[in-house]
Amino acid sequence: MHHYVIGLDYGSDSVRAVLLDAHSGAEMASHVHAYARWKEGRFCNPSISQFRQHPLDHIEGLEATIRGVLSRAKVDPATIKGICVDTTGSSPLPVTAAGIPLALLPEFADNPQAMMVLWKDHTAIAEAEEINALAGSWGGEDYTRYEGGIYSSEWFWAKILHVIRQDAKVKAQAWSWVEHCDLMTHLLTGSQDLTQLKRSRCAAGHKAMWHPSWGGLPPKAFLGQLDPYLADLRDRLYTDTYTSDVPAGNLSAEWAERLSLTTDTVVAVGTFDAHAGAVGAGIEAYTLVRVMGTSTCDIMVSPPEVVGDKTVPGICGQVDGSVLPQMVGLEAGQSAFGDVLGWFKSVLLAPLQQLVQQSDVLSPSQKAALLKEADQNLIPLLSAEAERIPLAESLPTALDWINGRRTPDANQALKAAISNLSLGTQAAHLFKALVHAICFGSKKILDRFEEEGVEIRQVIGIGGVARKSPYVMQTLANVLNRPIVVAESDYAPALGAAIYAAVAAGLYPDVVQASQCLKSPPEATYHPQAEAVSLMGTLMEGYDRLADFVESITEN
Repeated sequence: MHHYVIGLDYGSDSVRAVLLDAHSGAEMASHVHAYARWKEGRFCNPSISQFRQHPLDHIEGLEATIRGVLSRAKVDPATIKGICVDTTGSSPLPVTAAGIPLALLPEFADNPQAMMVLWKDHTAIAEAEEINALAGSWGGEDYTRYEGGIYSSEWFWAKILHVIRQDAKVKAQAWSWVEHCDLMTHLLTGSQDLTQLKRSRCAAGHKAMWHPSWGGLPPKAFLGQLDPYLADLRDRLYTDTYTSDVPAGNLSAEWAERLSLTTDTVVAVGTFDAHAGAVGAGIEAYTLVRVMGTSTCDIMVSPPEVVGDKTVPGICGQVDGSVLPQMVGLEAGQSAFGDVLGWFKSVLLAPLQQLVQQSDVLSPSQKAALLKEADQNLIPLLSAEAERIPLAESLPTALDWINGRRTPDANQALKAAISNLSLGTQAAHLFKALVHAICFGSKKILDRFEEEGVEIRQVIGIGGVARKSPYVMQTLANVLNRPIVVAESDYAPALGAAIYAAVAAGLYPDVVQASQCLKSPPEATYHPQAEAVSLMGTLMEGYDRLADFVESITEN
């Protein structure tokens, strides 16, 4: 009998499910569902970096994608042995004592403060600064130590502190808070007791300052100095955390019926998308996996005896078991990668869209066709033109901090900038500068790891940018001055989640063996070009000078 597992990957814009043959590794079916409310821009305000999502988008996507892959693959429901959910993070949301999101209650149905606070929401910059100041001055343990030494506005406690200061009703009704990956696991297992939820080691260790050396989460004495609510909340959170090879429970009767599955299906502990993606790519010691989409996450693992008690400053944490059980997972990343190019695309398309819509020359169907064609072809056109511009030509210099800087050294108050413009600067020159910027930002992360003694022997790229943009990937290989292997799978995080599910369901003894059998094969390798490597080094000096200047004039 064939056995199958499902990986469910929640990204920033959509959720996708992959149905995997747990023995051959064949992807039997996949299905993608875009978030309807998110697509409309509801509950968001980009001008203040507020990005919120309604949990109904996630619940509807859960049902649509799993039913979608089952319909396409037409396999016996009894052969679906496991499900694992990965999500973005830190993406917490307030819940009742039964684990029901506040946003599902009528009185909070349209309240942004009751929604999931998406990873890239930066409304909590001031609160993150408070946490950092307290961690360095309160006279006790520095609880940011294993999270790069700088707590970010993208993370759990800062976001909660911000929301409860904004909305007293949410503060009063939020019995607890859960990360997105934990919520979906809780829903699937059908538990009404939030205290029994097996919380994700990834989420807790990298984003909530959880560490076994101080007994789990930071103590009430520390949290209470930020707000008494946080001290009380700690009692309603957790002490233990779990890796994603561990079963969280079985599919509930309600969800088994809704998904046309059985209650024999095991639900694994949830995880983060980048960590699952690294597993899907076959991560091992000394390998850097770059998950390249709207943002990036840079994932490594190290044997505990190698990393020891040494901490790497300025990254997003190092947590035992967060990627591979029995290994220490290290995470870094950029707050914007594909988003930088997406922003430039939207800037160029916005006036075109207005002109086309106002046109009296085109019919409605022609307008729709033209706008669709422009949307699909603009980035490929700019890429081709930018590639033809010689590196020796006078080029603009750009920074990639359009959504702040995640690592190295988190500072979400930073903004992007562009210099060295002239009347000869065209759209393709600006696009080329932005591609350089995201690649230079990537190099800063790699350099930080190596400066701190973390050896990198191989780089693997996964995600939409890695597979769809040869120009970006070749530029990145030249900037990093090392080969980059691109994994074949369109859905590496979902694949990694399915690998976790296979272990939780007892089909493999551990994640390493499962990954070796089921991981995505490589589809391409980009090698550095010697002449370009030298020129990139000179261009990066300009990036560093501009970065130093912008940072010097930025008010935190």
